[in-house]
Amino acid sequence: MRANAARNLEAVLTTGARMLATIYASRLAAIERAIEDARLRAAPVAVALHRYVENVITVNRTWPVDLALMLADAAIRRRRDACVAEVDAFLRRATEEGLLRRDLPEGWAGPLLPEMVGLAAHRHGHLSPGQAADVVVDTFLHGVGAQ
Repeated sequence: MRANAARNLEAVLTTGARMLATIYASRLAAIERAIEDARLRAAPVAVALHRYVENVITVNRTWPVDLALMLADAAIRRRRDACVAEVDAFLRRATEEGLLRRDLPEGWAGPLLPEMVGLAAHRHGHLSPGQAADVVVDTFLHGVGAQ
């Protein structure tokens, strides 16, 4: 009986792992579509930023799984790295166009944006994606200090 139970458990876990890999692939595809839809290279920076944030908030709420757990898979890592590179290039453009401060430490804005998007997606579910994107973009571009 114990051998059967161990085999059954292994089969269930293997099936679960395969299903999880499909979920991660679907989440990553949704992120890729969100980036494409935001037109990060072509749209005005403020418009592209808002569209990107709104889209990714929707992705985070639809696919609430952490891609970082799948980064051991080389193909997933390459796709994720391509998404990060696209957003980083967009943030450099935003800096060059004067929407982001030039005096911030290198690599500051890149990790900050997804943290804010995650916060909006998971801790402020009462806001629509558009409303949450409004808050994130305004905070990202203007900070939280009273001016």
